Amino acid sequence: MTTKLALNSDNYYSQEANREYFSVSQFKSMMQCEAAVMAKLNGEYTEPYSNALTVGSYTHAAFESDAAFNSFCEQEREAIFKNRGGKYADFEQADRMIETLKNDEFAMFALTGEKEQIFTGHLFGADWKIKVDNMNLEQGFFSDLKTTQSLSKRFWSDKYQKYVSFVESFDYVLQMAIYREIIKQSTGYELSPYIVVVTKENPSDKAILHFDESRFEFELDYVETYLPSMIKTKQGLANPKRCEKCSYCRNTKKLSKTFEIGMLLDE
Repeated sequence: MTTKLALNSDNYYSQEANREYFSVSQFKSMMQCEAAVMAKLNGEYTEPYSNALTVGSYTHAAFESDAAFNSFCEQEREAIFKNRGGKYADFEQADRMIETLKNDEFAMFALTGEKEQIFTGHLFGADWKIKVDNMNLEQGFFSDLKTTQSLSKRFWSDKYQKYVSFVESFDYVLQMAIYREIIKQSTGYELSPYIVVVTKENPSDKAILHFDESRFEFELDYVETYLPSMIKTKQGLANPKRCEKCSYCRNTKKLSKTFEIGMLLDE
């Protein structure tokens, strides 16, 4: 019997952990392009640097602890600070967003709890790992910090076949459904999930979002439907599907036929 890797803050994002466990981000990435995910897991491909991800991590670190924030700033000093002093515009904007939340008593209450808690569990034939921003067992909730362009911006969703908010568009409902299930497996408590969101506008808008529990059943059914083929792909029992749109597919594309121009606008 194979022993699963025991996860901690040092190895949670490691290749070994990503090979052994599914995560919400990995599931979402495989829905977009299995080939790119498998290439990353096999060490054949590295995603291009994303400043947006660095800004997101910077914002999260600010609410983890002073030590975590200072450590992150030191680690990412070249990305955050200009040679002539001061911070780049994206990080100055992040500072305004951070202050917007820190100056709101209710928002800060929603972000109280144990930080960056790691749990593992088993769902639909696969082992999963999650890392929870804030978990408050005493108050019966967990919360996740998100940033977005605008609270009211609409996105078309093929998944839902309608226009949706950023919460559905970026599969945050799915994330909360999986997190709630894994937390319940690990602790025995069914906690209420909340999203604390702050916008990139100036001045920033903010909100604390809760979920009608009926939303979670659809998300779990969705994962259960698509996960089996992903499991086979990770086990090497099926060829990974290519999207032919992402940076990995563009970089490795081999032409073998022509296309009629009408295909250029097909989704």
